[in-house]
Amino acid sequence: MVRSHRVSRCRYILGWLGFGLCVTLASPSWAVPSFARQTGLACAACHTVFPELTPFGREFKLNGYVLDNIKQVTGIDTSGRQTLAINSLPPISMNVEISYARTGKPLPDSAIQGALAKDGDFLFPEQVSFFYAGKIADGLGAFIQLTYDGVGDHFGLDNTDIRYAHHFSFGGANGNNHELIFGVTLNNNPTVQDVWNTTPAWGYPFASSPTAPGPATSAKVDSGGGGFGQTVGGLGVYAWLDDHFYVEITNYDSAIPGGAHPLDSTQSTVVNGLAPYWRVAYEQRWDRNSLEVGAFGLDASTHPGAGTALQGPTDKFKDEAADVQYQFIGENHFFTFLGTYIHESQTLDASVRDGFVANDRNSLNTVKLTGEYYYKRLIGGTVSHFSTTGGNDPLLYGQVCASCATPAPVVGSATGSPDARGYILEVDYLPWLNTKLQTQYVGYQKFNGGTTNYDGNGRSASANNTLYMLVWIAF
Repeated sequence: MVRSHRVSRCRYILGWLGFGLCVTLASPSWAVPSFARQTGLACAACHTVFPELTPFGREFKLNGYVLDNIKQVTGIDTSGRQTLAINSLPPISMNVEISYARTGKPLPDSAIQGALAKDGDFLFPEQVSFFYAGKIADGLGAFIQLTYDGVGDHFGLDNTDIRYAHHFSFGGANGNNHELIFGVTLNNNPTVQDVWNTTPAWGYPFASSPTAPGPATSAKVDSGGGGFGQTVGGLGVYAWLDDHFYVEITNYDSAIPGGAHPLDSTQSTVVNGLAPYWRVAYEQRWDRNSLEVGAFGLDASTHPGAGTALQGPTDKFKDEAADVQYQFIGENHFFTFLGTYIHESQTLDASVRDGFVANDRNSLNTVKLTGEYYYKRLIGGTVSHFSTTGGNDPLLYGQVCASCATPAPVVGSATGSPDARGYILEVDYLPWLNTKLQTQYVGYQKFNGGTTNYDGNGRSASANNTLYMLVWIAF
């Protein structure tokens, strides 16, 4: 019965492979980034439109990125044990982003008081990324991203996930066998290891202007201004049972690049002890549909640093989130709905002591709702709503420092509120599967607690509305 169920599972995986191949043949062209080079499959097998994953793409990631169709370099010791199994050619790829962004009103000049910056920002490039993405050894694979930041003018390690996965089959004599994937992940951004596009690391918007103003803050588990992305490292375990049930626990510690090491008071937001991240999800697939519902969360204690000793009281952040994803993958029509809610409770004993915040307790609530439609992976559009609400704190959100007389222009809040609300409208054209031409408009109905004169310097929320045009190429 075990052999029979394994054959059934192989047929399931081959079915998704076949579906990916059929879609590829029906598509206008093909793409050849790292996983395509490794598997011999076009991007359409793993992605609806990159970087959003299909069910087969989720299976590929959960299995450790190791499915391959490349000649192997192998090694065997005297006992017959395989000591090496790597691709003869490394599955390396490159991503280039070139963008233009313009806000509703020019931003203040960064050096001359009263002057304005150039109206519109052209980045060539906005960023360039290099990837190693694929098999390292049997069961062991990685997604490693090295990125050049066109704004910061430097290279750095970006989203990275190294994982090992192993299959288990178990069950009774009645034929009700179960299939389990057990894995280990080593990564540098909470949720980068996730396989659904509702969690922050791979959530919508998939690309946005790095120069346009954004809301004052975000939850620690989020990838916005308050997030831990690329400043922590985590080791965790996960399980995927019967292609339905997912559970994961990962513990994170600070892994801040640059600056003083060992970490000291010159660094900011240093994790005290470990910060556990948890994730549960259930996915159901039928015909060309898939539906996922789940929850995730993060508990972290941090020292503010920024000139204060990494000792004594800490700031505590508890994030709890719920998410849902529906996906329809037809021959010509593709639709995805993404929904995420995040609640963060903050106990800020250390920051109150150090004079960084006014309240010892704050909270944040974040809502993201997104609907996407694509026709033949050629042209498509997205409508998204976002909202952040939280308690007022004049030091945390209103002013640069406790002695400042007025809130900081653009980024400050006259009311000390982090509240923001708005929408995103996006149109994409993909002449080839590895080339995306994106036009995005972000509209703010509220920004840092206000609609008009939100920063006390005369700027309205709509002044931060952003037109963002992007050429996104992966090869």
